[in-house]
Amino acid sequence: MNKENELTFESALLSLEETIRELEKGEVPLDDMVKKYQSAMEMVNFCETKLNEATKTVNKILNEDGTLSQFKTEE
Repeated sequence: MNKENELTFESALLSLEETIRELEKGEVPLDDMVKKYQSAMEMVNFCETKLNEATKTVNKILNEDGTLSQFKTEE
């Protein structure tokens, strides 16, 4: 997949939302429904992975010496 066609979190989320709307209508033939459900689960996994990656990146902070460390919160 080249850079122009690379799946983004936003495009995956839009695809997932569209699939959910189609499935909720209940007008999709069973075979198509199964395929759409499988595709939706792939989008869910993709989005979850992207969110986890973003969380890991955001949770890193730059120290005074220029090194990165995990952001720690007090509970």
